[in-house]
Amino acid sequence: MDTIFLTFSAGILAGAMNALAGGGSFVSLPALMMAGVPPVQANTSSTVALFPGGLASAWAYRDGLGPIGKVPMRALLGTTLAGGLLGALLLLHTSSHAFRFVLPWLLLAASLALAFGRRIGDALRARCRIRAQAVLAIQFGLGVYGGYFGGAVGIMMLAVWGLLDRRDLKQLNAPRTLLVSAANTVAVLAFVLADAVHWTATLGMLAGALGGGYGGAWLGRRTPADVVRAVTLLATSCITLAFFTKTYAPVLLGR
Repeated sequence: MDTIFLTFSAGILAGAMNALAGGGSFVSLPALMMAGVPPVQANTSSTVALFPGGLASAWAYRDGLGPIGKVPMRALLGTTLAGGLLGALLLLHTSSHAFRFVLPWLLLAASLALAFGRRIGDALRARCRIRAQAVLAIQFGLGVYGGYFGGAVGIMMLAVWGLLDRRDLKQLNAPRTLLVSAANTVAVLAFVLADAVHWTATLGMLAGALGGGYGGAWLGRRTPADVVRAVTLLATSCITLAFFTKTYAPVLLGR
C-alpha cells in the first residue's frame, strides 16, 4: 500500500510539473527507485507512466504541425523514431550499476537545459543559422537521448530548431510535443516488448500523472510563469545534487 501511495503521489506531482514547465521525470524516476525498482527498470517504467500525458498534449497541438524551416515534418519524425528506438535499445543493454553512475550526469544535462536552454537558443539564433542536414543529424541524437532518458529533451529541440526557423518558440510547441512523443512511443514499445516495465508501480504512477497533468494545466493558468520556473528549477537542482551526492560521495570518500 505504501508503494502504491508513493508512486501515485509522485505521478500527480510529475504530471503537474510536465504540464507547468517540464521536468516530471525528476520526480517519477527517484520515486520509483525509492519504491525498490532497479534503476534501469525505474527509468523504463517512468517513461511508460508519463507517456499518455505527453501523447494527449501532442493530440491537443495537432493543428499546429508543419515543417521546421525547410525540413519536412516527415523527415524529422522518421529521424526521431529511429533515434528513439536506438536510445531505448541502448538503455535496455545498460546494466543497473552503470546506469546508476551515469544517471546524475543525465539529470545535470536536463537541469541545465531547463535552466538555460531557451537563453542559449536565443543567443545562438542571433548569431548563426545551420543547414537542414545538420538539424536532422542533431535531431537523431536528441531522439537517442529521448529514448534513453529524455529529461528536458523538448527544450533541447526548441533550442536547435531556433537556429533554422524564425517562428516564435510558442509556435514550435506542436512539433515539439509530437516529436518528443514519437521518441517516447518507440521507447515504450521496446520496453513493453522486452518486459522491462514494473507494472504495479507504473500503473499507479500513470493514474496519478493523468490527474496531475490536468491539475497542473489548471494551476499553470493561475500561477505567474516566473514562480513556476523558479520552483521547478529549485526542485530539479536539489534532486540532481542529491543524486550526485548519493552516487559519488562514497566513491570519493573511499567507502
